[in-house]
Formats: sequence, structure tokens, C-alpha cells
Amino acid sequence: MNQYRQSPFANLTPVVKNLLIINVIFYLASRFLIPANIFDSYGNFSAYYFDSPFFKPWQIITYMFMHDPRDIMHILGNMFALFIFGPALEGMMGSKRFFNFYFICGIGALFCNMAVQAFEVHNLIGTFTVSSQTVADPIVIVKIREIYGSQILGASGAIFGVLIAFAMLFPDVELMLIFLPIPIKAKYFVTIYVLFELFSGVRQSQGDSVAHFAHIGGALFGFIMIKIWGLNRRDNHYY
Repeated sequence: MNQYRQSPFANLTPVVKNLLIINVIFYLASRFLIPANIFDSYGNFSAYYFDSPFFKPWQIITYMFMHDPRDIMHILGNMFALFIFGPALEGMMGSKRFFNFYFICGIGALFCNMAVQAFEVHNLIGTFTVSSQTVADPIVIVKIREIYGSQILGASGAIFGVLIAFAMLFPDVELMLIFLPIPIKAKYFVTIYVLFELFSGVRQSQGDSVAHFAHIGGALFGFIMIKIWGLNRRDNHYY
């Protein structure tokens, strides 16, 4: 046995490594270290609809580092995808550009989700805010409260940007998935995944709390950024 076997974390690129660390710190601190009666980290750092009384400007960034405390797979899934796909992208783009790419995708994901929420609010009351509206219909009130009180949290939007970028820049890399034990090229896997998220968002199943349109938004912004920057696998200059 090789006692000098290299650590799986040895080849992590700087931005990916720091994003992993920060996400884990946020999760552990919010889940175990900070009592909710002292500071409501999930209420303050998760994001809300822009007209919600719970919305704060810093949530545009902080929501990306918050994950569902009731489902450890939420953070594990996101961090595993970042761990697997992030280093190749950072190595190709360079750390500065990858940093910008990650956060642009995450912010874009939130804006897309808010746009869908705004569309839903407008369909209910005819405007995008309730500040000047008197709502009497109890069914509409319940739906408005759900929109205004729902939290958006997690790195998934930014991760979908990472996935779409990987599929565009490394389309023929074959992936082996636990639930699909045959190799599938990145371009096919990511395309199917994005289409599934779009279908799930449009369908809006009862009890589904996943922000599917945030995922779509992250993928959309990732696609746009790769096109704007004109990146391809032949690039030999990094930033």
C-alpha cells in the first residue's frame, strides 16, 4: 500500500477551497454554534422577495452560503458538485474570473427567482408590491404570505452556473453517476438536468420547496457569461 497517497484535497484551487470552507463554516455556525434565540442566522442571511419586510440587501450575497439545516444533503450535494467541477473551471478561467463567475451566477439566480415571484404577485394583485394594496381575498392573502415569507437559500444557483460552464467548456468529459452506472457526457447530463429543473419549476408540485427557477437562473447567467467572455478550451490566457 502506498503510504504517501496524495490527499483528494491536494489539487483544490484557491477559490474553490475557500468557498468550500466558508460554506461549511456558515452551516456549522448556523446549525450548531449560534442559538436561534440569540441570532436568527437563517432569517437574516437567507434571501426573501425584494418587497418582503424580511429582505435585507446583504442577503443577495449571504444566501449563497446558507443551507437547509433539516437536510444535510442540501449542502453535501452543492459542495460535492463544487469540489468535482469547480477546480477545472478555475484552472481554465483563472481565480479572479472564476470568483466573479461564481458570484454573478449566484446573484443572477436570485434575481431570476425574484422575477418569477414578482410575476406571481402581479397575477394575484395586479402590482409587484403590496404596500399600496388592500387585499381582502383570504386565498390571495395566504398565497402572498407564502411568497413574502419564503426563504431562498443555498449555493445551488451558483452551482448550476458551474455545471453549465463545465458542460460548455468540457462537453465530452464522461461522468459516472451513482444513480446511473454508465458513463454519460457532461453536455448531455447537464442539458437533461436543466430541462428537468425547468419542468419541475413550471409544474410546481404540491409541497415542492425547491427554488427551481433559481437553478435555471444560475444556469442562464452561466451560459451568458461564457458566451460574453468567449471562453473555450483553447484559451491559453488566464486572469
